[in-house]
Amino acid sequence: MKPAIGSYAVDMSTGRVGRVMGHEGPYVQLRPFGGGREWDCTPDIVREATTTERLRAATAYANRRSRGEVP
Repeated sequence: MKPAIGSYAVDMSTGRVGRVMGHEGPYVQLRPFGGGREWDCTPDIVREATTTERLRAATAYANRRSRGEVP
């Protein structure tokens, strides 16, 4: 799967949700919800994130931010 840039996807090897930032060579580049360091995934381990998964990632980020764990 080669998801659209700007969409949200799940790295099925880790379960992490990230925003698709680009496609570099054979890889899909994902960035964590709320920002941070991108990571590369092969297209065969990426799938589109569901609405529930996107909301869960947003909630987890908001909780970390309210505890002062992220700037």
